[in-house]
Amino acid sequence: MVCLGNICRSPLAQGILESKTDPNKVFVDSAATASWHQGKAPDVRSIAIAAKYNIDISKQKSRPFNTDDFDIFDKIYVMDKENYANVLSLTTLEEHTKKVELILDVTAVKNKEVPDPYYGADNGFEKVYQLLDHACQIIAQDLKNQK
Repeated sequence: MVCLGNICRSPLAQGILESKTDPNKVFVDSAATASWHQGKAPDVRSIAIAAKYNIDISKQKSRPFNTDDFDIFDKIYVMDKENYANVLSLTTLEEHTKKVELILDVTAVKNKEVPDPYYGADNGFEKVYQLLDHACQIIAQDLKNQK
């Protein structure tokens, strides 16, 4: 799960998908394309909205996305087109680029972005949670079907 700072959207996506999958079978992580918040916990509003749904993301720490992630992960979900481009700029290998997808493309709506709630009102975090919850439900079901 990748967003710009790894403090709002991608930590939520990580926590939501983790809550829907077996941690012994699925490893989920999140990262940033910018390093401004490296080592910091998620935004308190992301922590609060996750807690509202009984998901604890408070122990996550922001880290930068790096080229090793292409080899570690089977799938790389990004929150918006800017981060999609940022991730793809780190590789020219087709096997890597095939792993990268806008997270909302798993839903019926293609090329839709998860809005960044950082500068908006607190209700933006609820909207982001609902978008990610829907996408992560589809991803979790797809993972179960693959096993």
